[in-house]
Amino acid sequence: MTTETLIHPPVSDADALIADMGARARAAAKRMAVAPTDRKASGLRAAAAELRAREADILAANARDMAAGEANGLTSAMLDRLRLDAGRLGAIAGAVEAVAALADPVGAEIDRTSRPNGMVLSRVRVPLGVIGIIYESRPNVTADAAALGLMSGNAVILRGGSEAVHSNRAIHAALAAGLSEAELPADAVQLVPTQDRAAVGALLRAQGLVDIIIPRGGKGLVARVQDEARVPVLAHLDGICHLYIDAAADPDRAVALAVNAKMRRTGICGATETILIDRAYADPRAIIDALIGAGCEVRGDSAIAALSPHVTPASANDWDCEYLDAIVSIAAVDGVEGALAHIDAHSSRHTDAIVTEDRDAAERFLAEVDSAIVMHNASTQFADGGEFGLGAEIGIATGRLHARGPVALEGLTTYKWLVRGSGQTRP
Repeated sequence: MTTETLIHPPVSDADALIADMGARARAAAKRMAVAPTDRKASGLRAAAAELRAREADILAANARDMAAGEANGLTSAMLDRLRLDAGRLGAIAGAVEAVAALADPVGAEIDRTSRPNGMVLSRVRVPLGVIGIIYESRPNVTADAAALGLMSGNAVILRGGSEAVHSNRAIHAALAAGLSEAELPADAVQLVPTQDRAAVGALLRAQGLVDIIIPRGGKGLVARVQDEARVPVLAHLDGICHLYIDAAADPDRAVALAVNAKMRRTGICGATETILIDRAYADPRAIIDALIGAGCEVRGDSAIAALSPHVTPASANDWDCEYLDAIVSIAAVDGVEGALAHIDAHSSRHTDAIVTEDRDAAERFLAEVDSAIVMHNASTQFADGGEFGLGAEIGIATGRLHARGPVALEGLTTYKWLVRGSGQTRP
């Protein structure tokens, strides 16, 4: 048997595999739904300790994935998402601990009302149940998804991408050890044991066993999930994020935010892909030069291209492109009105930001941009559950139903009505 076969073992019956995993996850979810907060937190802290204790094994596994990724021609952005080092692994463990320290949403009362007939009605948060998570290249998702799923009283079935197969298995082993130490059900966090694509299809068809699917990856993955799923999907589409530099922007702040929003990490979904500059802004060339100096390729419309010989003329496709690379498109617009029109036409509704000292312009932008996250005088790179104080995230939901923006503990719950009566009968 070849190494490739071991990594991607084919399955003779993908539906049977997922049915078995789903049944075990359903049983685990029932236990997790009533697990005490301190037990769940203890399991996560133990999992974080295991991640740190197994650093050498996890980084060795990641090195194998990195070598395979480089040999297979993964882009620099994909390799950046895949790469682990001691600092990143420490941050992953820290995120698991941060989730353990958060307030438990399960059982929290959302509201309470009393009816004229004396019945008392309340809504309380309950877990979603069994969550299927399909993701690409990011090994941190294995830990983040497990931590959030467990703390919110759910069971999760994880299916990571083949790019991170060794990393995911090493991280999952550490998580499983932590659960065992806290006497939580091991089946509450399962990793699909094959990269056979048939298993993905089976997971998408698992009505009655899986309550919701969360895809986290590129446009192709999300499109397949949305097309084939027979269970509800919480989707995260492209991160075509915009940064608008208003005429009233502070010049130093504008340059700093433009460079950070684009170049801090180019391969994350919160990276700015398009910068819009008010035609009345005094020094657009300084922004262009700073980006080029930071190693960024700039593609601009005719007004921007005329400002520097180092700017490449933008094509029509550039305004709808998630580069995930050191490339940015820049357009000149006519004030807030022009920025709003461009964003409405091209944004993926992920994260859009304005840089300005004009409070009225800022408030209009915040009110009228219809995206999951809208910012004023802040880098779009802050579009992250950890930065929002949520401990971690499963993804940024860009739709309008159930959850929007960084999906963390609360986003992995729903609610039920509790009705307390004293013998009332309906006339």
